[in-house]
Amino acid sequence: MNRWTLATCALLATGALVLAANADEKRASASKSDRVARGKYLVVSGGCGDCHTPKKVQNGQPLIVDGNPVEDETRMLSGCTAADKLPPPPQGSGPWIAIATWDLTAWSGPWGISYAINLTPDENTGIGSWSEDTFVKAIKTGKHMGVSRPILPPMPWQTINRLTDDDLKAMYAYLRTIPPIKNRVPDPKPPAAAP
Repeated sequence: MNRWTLATCALLATGALVLAANADEKRASASKSDRVARGKYLVVSGGCGDCHTPKKVQNGQPLIVDGNPVEDETRMLSGCTAADKLPPPPQGSGPWIAIATWDLTAWSGPWGISYAINLTPDENTGIGSWSEDTFVKAIKTGKHMGVSRPILPPMPWQTINRLTDDDLKAMYAYLRTIPPIKNRVPDPKPPAAAP
């Protein structure tokens, strides 16, 4: 082989590597996009916003359309609003053992008082500091951050933990794409502290 043939082969090989790398990058990008889309589908169809998204208020009253509170999309999945000062919950009795705020972001029952957490990627008040592994462990174990206090009712982790790890990772991937919202949700209160 002469010098020009070697140079041509080297150039073609380099071009092939660049094309292969670009194809891999496009596949990875499409794969990530598919994962985020799957995660959004699971979060939306699973009704996560029912409890984790504050609802709209109009003229000081809950905005209800067709019998349902309207989610405030500007605070999507940001959890129970810390700024709302809630009165003590009424006591449940008989078969009415669980009580919820009108927007479903705070609940009271035999477990105490629980507040829907901030699922946005805010680093300080949401799950922005959680790794994918932490998120999956939390859902699989029913423990906050996968290792600490129990995840309290009405969070249906016992059902959600039946999803595949890939589905939970897709949910995590989607949650990383939504706008971070600063909202420090109150800590849960145990039954003894619940009035």
